[in-house]
Amino acid sequence: MRLTAIDGASYIYRAFYALPPLERSDGQQVGAVHGFCSMLWKKLKEDRPTHIGVVFDAPGRKFRHDIDESYKANRTPPPPELTSQFPLIRQAVDAFNLPQIEVEGYEADDVIATVSMQVLNQGGQVSIVSSDKDFYQLLAHDGIEQWCPIKGRAIDRDDVVKKFGVGPEFAIDAQALIGDTSDNVPGVPGIGPKTAAQLIEQFGDLDSVLWNADYVSKPKIRQALIEHADQARRSKELVTLNHDVPGVYVEHFSARDIDHTALLEFLDEMELVTLKQDILADLEMGAV
Repeated sequence: MRLTAIDGASYIYRAFYALPPLERSDGQQVGAVHGFCSMLWKKLKEDRPTHIGVVFDAPGRKFRHDIDESYKANRTPPPPELTSQFPLIRQAVDAFNLPQIEVEGYEADDVIATVSMQVLNQGGQVSIVSSDKDFYQLLAHDGIEQWCPIKGRAIDRDDVVKKFGVGPEFAIDAQALIGDTSDNVPGVPGIGPKTAAQLIEQFGDLDSVLWNADYVSKPKIRQALIEHADQARRSKELVTLNHDVPGVYVEHFSARDIDHTALLEFLDEMELVTLKQDILADLEMGAV
């Protein structure tokens, strides 16, 4: 069993910001749709998975807001040129005849973490397609890889160390100490990746760091750990992926044959002429 789990938001934003704008004849923006479909087709050719799915964030409140109401409250909404393409990208996933999954109250990351662990427990292999650093924690498990569409390669241990100063097994603890301004995760003031790595190397996981805060040599760091211990623990709750999202099962990700007629009709509707020609050429060669 091989699962390819695609983080829908990561793919969409990569497609939108990496490529120049593209308009349909009626003025509808389709640049993100074009990039999304191109990357998706390429991944299907490369992976040939037994299980695959595009996972989206469900709208509305998430369980993390019960932990901290300010979670992700600082994010600005995406531009209208992108939001107008969201429904079209959902149609694109259907045109490829791929499962698309979302679960109310949970983020796509949690859904992917849940199904990934199920596949591992059944002896399978997982490829998570995303540039999101929140997945780094899953790389501590043998059998899970993260394919970054920005880098065009798998994330390795060196990438995690470069980002957090520690390997995947301590990524959650480092994130809890450092915080994350993009998600409004507070962390501990004054602690960056270098200091977090030093603390984890000296004491171990977050609980051990906080338990031994009195023994930290630098006064400002020692005081910050003591004063913001509860904030650090809350931060760890926020960054830890949920592996037990209800109603998520491997079977929901079973690969299905592509309806080539439906896919080509969708590409015609989007006026993606070049991409259609490339896919037709691949189909003639039996690439997918």
